[in-house]
Amino acid sequence: MKAIWNNQVIAESNDTIVVENNHYFPKESVKGEYLKASDVHTTCPWKGLASYYSLEVDGKENQDAAWYYPEPKEAAKNITNYVAFWKGVKITE
Repeated sequence: MKAIWNNQVIAESNDTIVVENNHYFPKESVKGEYLKASDVHTTCPWKGLASYYSLEVDGKENQDAAWYYPEPKEAAKNITNYVAFWKGVKITE
């Protein structure tokens, strides 16, 4: 699977985990040069506290377009440090 935004491959992996129709990519498969830490957090009742990244590609920014669970609740332990995308990031095979 690939995550693509602004004509760049942000992440690529054969080992994504699908949760609620979102592909979660292993952190090591995400190109760190495109990630910018965000102060935004949200809470999911069963996954826990999510942290966010903004994407920065070729001078363009996509605010809070990636999220991950650094310490998910027990029910979501399998996505610890996996990263998912939204806000126009295309997920494709």
